[in-house]
Amino acid sequence: MSALADRIRGIVAPGAPVPIEPGLRDLPAPPACPDLVAALGGLWRGGCFVVERRSDPAVRHGYEAVGTLAERLEEASGDAVLYSSGAPARAPFVFFDLETTGLSGGAGTQAFLVGCARFEADGSFVTRQFLLTRYTDERPLLETVSAELARAGALVSFNGKSFDAPLLETRCLFHRLDWIGGRLPHVDVLHAARRFWKPREGRRDGLRCDRAARRPEPSVAQAFRPARTGDSVCSLIALERQVVGARRVGDVAGFAIPARYFQFIRTGDARPLVAVIEHNRLDLLTLAALTARLLHLARNGPDDARDAREALALGNLYARAGLDTRARDAFRCAVDMTDRSTANGSMATLEIDSLRSLAVALRRARQYGDAAVCWRRLLDVPGCPRPIAREATEALAIHHEHRERDLAAAKAFALRSLENESQPAWRDAAQHRLARLERKMAIRSLKFEV
Repeated sequence: MSALADRIRGIVAPGAPVPIEPGLRDLPAPPACPDLVAALGGLWRGGCFVVERRSDPAVRHGYEAVGTLAERLEEASGDAVLYSSGAPARAPFVFFDLETTGLSGGAGTQAFLVGCARFEADGSFVTRQFLLTRYTDERPLLETVSAELARAGALVSFNGKSFDAPLLETRCLFHRLDWIGGRLPHVDVLHAARRFWKPREGRRDGLRCDRAARRPEPSVAQAFRPARTGDSVCSLIALERQVVGARRVGDVAGFAIPARYFQFIRTGDARPLVAVIEHNRLDLLTLAALTARLLHLARNGPDDARDAREALALGNLYARAGLDTRARDAFRCAVDMTDRSTANGSMATLEIDSLRSLAVALRRARQYGDAAVCWRRLLDVPGCPRPIAREATEALAIHHEHRERDLAAAKAFALRSLENESQPAWRDAAQHRLARLERKMAIRSLKFEV
């Protein structure tokens, strides 16, 4: 968090509540929206309106049943630590997602719908959605949401670390309330989604997964489209279709959600919010399905990977956690999957990444001969980028000079590196290596003559 936020916390200290009207938390339904309960099917609790829905274990969401998702999440809950930064994530998990009056953030943006969900012991999926019916009810809503989140062992969101959590913290600071989310482990599925499921057209394709890119029924190609920043956009709905295998029918467009809420505030007609409530509920269910998939992969390893991209991402996940043996197995699986796939631009990029990752992992494990095989294969891949080719030729030159003692092969790779290098620093290093090799070869030749 920024220094400005720390200063605000110091000024607006929790525990110094703002005075509120007596009995505000126990007010009945506002006169402006008498049909709220009938339209949304919720109830009033603690001064805010709550809509609760339960999905039975037998209900399917895409490829899997809800009960299967619950089982996988419970079995692999110990592997959540691989996806969390800071405090290790632990069960029980509470999934949360906001619908807001805008996407810019800041003090002028409010969360009018806070969705929280969890799996129950019987495998059902329960969502509780807290609706802000009047701006004066924001404080009791935040208090109720904090009580709900306090039951979590870890929070799970999609882009929540950058948007949802800071927004709720800002609103809590405004009301001088303590933000419970700051003390809980937080798993942001967005970051794992970038590594596991983003399409890769080239090597320089950064990815910005945007939960705000909510257009009804986009194709995967539309959802992962170039943005003005040069990144791609990865929407939750695209992942829902591509990874979870679910398709929404009649979903409300994301850009229309704030307008529906403002219409409700003006008229008291809650019917436009029915589609918003369902949109938020499906977001939470998809978030749970993605989390279950990620944890299932981390637990079962690369044998359960659907393609080379998942196996490669899994290897990188293990490598960051220091699980080197499992990382090498995942990288090998990724290489094998690219070998079995039809050659195309995207697969060639995956093959390059997989081979390089495996070579580095093998070198770290001191399996230099196997690493050299990977470096050689990298050089044979058509269109291998210059930085990767430079790294491969340098690694092979070092390997043949210092381990194989094959000076002729080392010189050949040094010359190859020199031919393809334009940067002065790298050319100087290649020329220095080449001169050293020539001296060694001259000395060896003199010894043979003697």
